[in-house]
Amino acid sequence: MIETSFQNTEIGLIPQDWTLGSIQGNFYLKGRIGWQGLKASEFIDFGPYLVTGTDFKNGHVVWDRCYHISEERFAQDPAIHVKLNDILITKDGTIGKTVFIDNKPEKVSLNSHLLIVRTTNNQYTNEYLYWVFNSNLFVEYYLAVQSGTTMASLSQEKISKFKYPLPCVNEQLRIANALRDTDNLIQALQRLLEKKNNIRNGVVRNLLTGKRRVSGFSSTWVEKNLGKSAIIKARIGWQGLTTNEYLDSGDYYLITGTDFHDGRIEWGGCHYVTKERFEQDPYIKIQEQDVLVTKDGTIGKVAYLDHIPGPGTLNSGVFVIRTKDKEISQRYLAKVFISKYFDDFIESIVAGSTIIHLYQKDIIKFDFFVPPTIDEQDAICDIIEDMDNEIRALSKKLEKYLMLKEGMMQQLLTGKIRLV
Repeated sequence: MIETSFQNTEIGLIPQDWTLGSIQGNFYLKGRIGWQGLKASEFIDFGPYLVTGTDFKNGHVVWDRCYHISEERFAQDPAIHVKLNDILITKDGTIGKTVFIDNKPEKVSLNSHLLIVRTTNNQYTNEYLYWVFNSNLFVEYYLAVQSGTTMASLSQEKISKFKYPLPCVNEQLRIANALRDTDNLIQALQRLLEKKNNIRNGVVRNLLTGKRRVSGFSSTWVEKNLGKSAIIKARIGWQGLTTNEYLDSGDYYLITGTDFHDGRIEWGGCHYVTKERFEQDPYIKIQEQDVLVTKDGTIGKVAYLDHIPGPGTLNSGVFVIRTKDKEISQRYLAKVFISKYFDDFIESIVAGSTIIHLYQKDIIKFDFFVPPTIDEQDAICDIIEDMDNEIRALSKKLEKYLMLKEGMMQQLLTGKIRLV
C-alpha cells in the first residue's frame, strides 16, 4: 500500500492520477417499462427467472427465492435480460440495494422496481462500481438528490448523474478483489453464525422441555407456577417517572426495554436517575441474578443480571422476577423465559390483541416444568451458556470484520490508501 498526493474536484479530493468517473455515457441503464404491466398473477413455478428486490441477500441474488415468468414475457424485452457481471439496483421500496451478478441461470429478467447497470466503456469495471454503490460515496449522493422530495425513488436520471473517484482499470480490479475477499470472509462467518444459532435454538428447545436429558439425570420433571414460585415487581404507575428525568450520567442506572440485548443488559446504553428516584422504590432496586422481563413495547424480552456495574432501578416497562422456590435456581429461571413454554404463553396473551402489554395478573398464570434437582438445572444452564459464549465470540469477530470492511471501503475507494 502506498500514499499519494491529491487534487481538488467537484466531489472533493481524489488522487492526482485518478479521474472523475461518470455513469452517464459510460454505463447502460435499463429497467422494466411500466406499460408492460407484469402482474403477480403471471408468476409461475418454472421457466425464466424474474428477479425482485426481495431476492437480494448480501450482495447476491438468492435464485431459489425467485419467481418465474413465461417464455413470452421473457422475450418481450431483451433490454432487461440480465447478464454476468451486471449490477442490479433497487429504485423503489428499499432503494439503493445492490447485487453483483457473478453467477446466474440461463434466462433472467427484472421486475419493475430494479435497474440493470452495465459498463459500456472498457475503462470502467462493473464490480468496482458495485463497491462504490455500497459505500458512503453513493449514500451521500443519494441523500443529497432526495432532499426535499416526499416520495423516495431512484430514477435512471438520478443514477446517471452520479460521479465518483475512478482509478485505472488495473487498480479498480485490485480494489474490487480486496473487498471481495473480505466480503467472502464475512459471509463465511455469517453462515457459520447462522448454523451455530440454529443448532443452539434446537438444543435449547429440547433441553428446556425435557426432550433431551443431560447425562446422569432421569428423574421426572415437576410443574411449577410463576406466581407461586417467584416474586414479581415493577415500577408502579403513580411514581410517574418521565423521560425528562432520564440523565446521561450519574451513579444510579435506569434500565429500560431498549437496553436488553442477547439476554443481557447493555450497560453502556443505559440512562441514569437521581438518588431520590433510585431510593423511591426498594422493590425494584436491581440485584445480581435478577431476571428482567419487558412488559411493554416488544414484550417478553429477557435479561439475566449475572453481574451489575453499580446500583440501578427499572423504568415502568420492565418486571424484575426473583424465585422464592428453593427447588428453582435463579439462573435456571432465566432460561425458562427463553423456552418454548414462555414463547407459547406470550403468543396466547397477544393473540387478537391490539394493545400489546404484559400485565402482572397475566404473567403470574405462567406454568412451566423444571428438573427436580438444582444439579440438573445447573448442568442445563452450563450447556446453554457455553453455546451462547461461543456465539457471542463469533458475533464479535464478525463485527470486527464488518468494521474492517467499512474502513477498507472508505480508504480504498477514495484513494487514501493505494494497492500496488
